[in-house]
Amino acid sequence: MISTVVGSYPVIIKNNKSMKDKILSTFGAYDSCKIAIQHAVESQLKAGIDIISDGQVRGEMVEMFAKYVPGFTKEGNAWIIDSKINKPYKSIGANDLKLAIKYMNNFLDESGMDSKEKAKKGVKGIITGPSTIVQSSRLGSFYKDKNIAIIDMAHALKEECISLEKAGAKIIQIDEPFVSTGLIDMKTAKKAIDIIVDELTIPVSLHSCGDVKAVFKDFITFNIDIIDCEFAGHPNNLEVLAQYSDDLKGSNKKIGLGVIDTKKQDVESVEEITKIIEKGIDIIGKENLFIDPDCGMRLFSDEIAFSKLKNMVEAMNSF
Repeated sequence: MISTVVGSYPVIIKNNKSMKDKILSTFGAYDSCKIAIQHAVESQLKAGIDIISDGQVRGEMVEMFAKYVPGFTKEGNAWIIDSKINKPYKSIGANDLKLAIKYMNNFLDESGMDSKEKAKKGVKGIITGPSTIVQSSRLGSFYKDKNIAIIDMAHALKEECISLEKAGAKIIQIDEPFVSTGLIDMKTAKKAIDIIVDELTIPVSLHSCGDVKAVFKDFITFNIDIIDCEFAGHPNNLEVLAQYSDDLKGSNKKIGLGVIDTKKQDVESVEEITKIIEKGIDIIGKENLFIDPDCGMRLFSDEIAFSKLKNMVEAMNSF
């Protein structure tokens, strides 16, 4: 089993800047998010996570992409698609991913960890999926059909994922919370994923929230390696997993088993987490599981987020 995270982490930004930072601030070149990325990386590694994230510290999941993609404008709090969606002029997340890899390597070099354990570590490249971005936005006069907008968005995000792989991502994760809602045409969603992953050579994970009973069978047909879902906050998803266990094994797909309820402030005990992992192992096998929280952890306090991850890793390591 491999431990990972879904993405976001509490944003911790310290104000005590060095003289160099103060000078950079004067010229508008100081990036306070670097501190938050370093904190997220080091916290996840201290908790024992294998495949970490950069913490997604720069904002809300749709805005992080919409503000850099030609075709989108903002009116108040809403994003409007008012012209043809095109690929960004440069990568949106590659620099943060490279920075996270740098902080990870520095941490590992000082940890005394053996080479075998170091080889398990890596940083996940994360994008918000095209269906979710388009469904979260309002169509202007250019697009009459949101499915066409989703496909154009997929072509734009394909370039982003290629950049993330080149930057050193160990896994690409596509976040599609809207796909489980019934609002998205599954043929379009599948075609969009096909476009994104076409030239990738690293594993691809699809993360979807909520009850996945109505869409899980479709996920098995998607051109992805890992299906990542919520199982702590939605225990009925374990029944869905059991229902399609043979199909999963036949498709050679792995499962991202969400074992931390990210909608609850309480820190789950190791015993509580162990019970969910045990059910996942019984259904799909130890070798087919990635262990992670249900969703991102941005809204937790730093202490709660770290404690949840630490207990999760301890529970996983008990098997």
